[in-house]
Amino acid sequence: MLIIGSHVGFKKDSQLLGSLEEALSYGANTFMFYTGAPQNTMRYPIDTELTKKAQALIKENNIDYSKVIVHAPYIVNLANNNDPEKYQFSINFLKEEVKRCEALGIKYLVLHPGSHVGLGIDVGIKNIINALNQVLENSEVTILLETMAGKGSEIGSNFKEIKKIITGIKNKQRIGVCLDTCHLNDAGYNVADFDQLLTYFDEIIGLNYVKCIHINDSKNPQDSHKDRHENIGYGTIGFDNLIKIIYNPKLESIPKILETPYIGTNPPYKDEINMIKNKKFDQNMKERLQKQV
Repeated sequence: MLIIGSHVGFKKDSQLLGSLEEALSYGANTFMFYTGAPQNTMRYPIDTELTKKAQALIKENNIDYSKVIVHAPYIVNLANNNDPEKYQFSINFLKEEVKRCEALGIKYLVLHPGSHVGLGIDVGIKNIINALNQVLENSEVTILLETMAGKGSEIGSNFKEIKKIITGIKNKQRIGVCLDTCHLNDAGYNVADFDQLLTYFDEIIGLNYVKCIHINDSKNPQDSHKDRHENIGYGTIGFDNLIKIIYNPKLESIPKILETPYIGTNPPYKDEINMIKNKKFDQNMKERLQKQV
């Protein structure tokens, strides 16, 4: 069964219930959200009543709640410990995000591994391992390392780097991987031959670690290290290649999450999910959404 959704909002007054209602309006059967703004540390308490109402509605709509994803905020950087206070803050803040996921009953938390900012890849990986071992010590949540585009000093654009991190994690049951199609393309991997790419990933890391896939087209050519998402079918990866990835039988049980850009002020997710379900590219989508007020 196709498990498809998108990034949705998580607002103070509606929380998980609002996230679910937005996802349902797009025709989705899963979704991903941040538990607060991804760019800052402002967080409000999880509302238990809203969570219970959302979980009941999730069950009513036959959504597999174990496939719903939370994304950690961008400000968490576990790779750089130049400033010990900032490094410890990232660790403590990620611990709190894990607790928020536990309060919501969420199983998976996607994380950008981090940027070493001049310390070097090996030191950065060592810092990530040290931090994650603290965060995951008594965790009920699995952290998914996202494959990155390799912009700046990002760690995780290479499967071997992710493998090194996983190797250093003590609680292997609480670590996994989130593949991102735009990031893979921009990092230099050939996503047009995704079967071969999965075979290579399996050899280096193991397909059993893949728990989520971000489905995004790319504004840039392969190996550009730019990380600029494009709407489905409008980028350099192309609609047909993305459809092959989405419907790859090896990934059937894995949730696919759209993180494509808005068209003007309009979310494209309902249209993109329809395209994916119908396996037919809508070349008029952007023009049509651009005109909507």
